[in-house]
Amino acid sequence: MERLGNDMRHGTLTRLGFAVSGLLAAAGPVAAHHPTGGMTPSTFMEGFLSGIGHPVIGIDHLAFIIAIGIAAAFTRGGFGIVTAFIAASTVGVLAHVAELNIPLVEPLVAASVIVAGAALAAGMTSAPIGWLALAAIAGLFHGYAFGETAVGAERGVIGAYLLGLAFIQAAIAGGVMLVSQRFLLPLGSVSMPMRAAGAIVASLGVILLAGGLTGA
Repeated sequence: MERLGNDMRHGTLTRLGFAVSGLLAAAGPVAAHHPTGGMTPSTFMEGFLSGIGHPVIGIDHLAFIIAIGIAAAFTRGGFGIVTAFIAASTVGVLAHVAELNIPLVEPLVAASVIVAGAALAAGMTSAPIGWLALAAIAGLFHGYAFGETAVGAERGVIGAYLLGLAFIQAAIAGGVMLVSQRFLLPLGSVSMPMRAAGAIVASLGVILLAGGLTGA
């Protein structure tokens, strides 16, 4: 009976993996990462909605958040990993708003997606310090990329943007963490579904990095 339950979970997650692969393959480069269509938000609500939209529409950011959500489900102190990413991304946004220069941000963001996906594919879920460091470092780059939207906005609008970012990132990572604990954790830290998810994320990172370098 237990084996039947595991087989059903494997089957469901395998189909889900194929579905995710299809969506990622169909996704093209995203020109605008926010609901305001490239315009600087000018009101509290525009800032908040822009903050919510940026990580969702930006497939590179979404992939990384999903990866750390999966990792958080297996790693001791997983909520700390998510918190570190959100806090670091806030610092990254403020760095961009302050017009501090961080070069090669887009390739670094893509590289962080590759590293996170590869770590999951390799079953590396027992290294909380490593995941914490990755979340914090990557958060700076992702946040800097997020910050382009808020440059030139008023302080209140920037605050709303940061609030929206924090909310949606916590919601996505927390949701992925709960789903992973329900379906992936019982299968073990080296389960094929988890490795498959990591491979998909890493492959996406490679595509994004190659596309970015070609476009540059």
